[in-house]
Amino acid sequence: MKKSEIRFSVELDTNNIPDKILWEATDNPTGKPEETKAIALSVWDPYQENTLRIDLWTKDMTVDKMKQFCIESITGMADMIKNATGDEKMHQEMKELCRKLVEHVNQENAGQK
Repeated sequence: MKKSEIRFSVELDTNNIPDKILWEATDNPTGKPEETKAIALSVWDPYQENTLRIDLWTKDMTVDKMKQFCIESITGMADMIKNATGDEKMHQEMKELCRKLVEHVNQENAGQK
């Protein structure tokens, strides 16, 4: 059986705020750690039957990029639910939420100009 690993390393500042996040995977063709500004990890706990979450972002992650990251994460979850369960209604509702959120962000950005 093939085994693959994904590792995260988080460098913290003196206030324990993430300063730098690195990730690496055994299947990464570069073979070296890659930097990222945010991670959102969800793990299903079959014993407690709930989701464990780890959400981290660096202090230099911009608000605009964080909003984009969240919208793209929801879009990915929408695709996952469709692929995993075939639930088209849930898929479409999540996609519609993302459409509304993009509209909201665009309106916010237009008001800042």
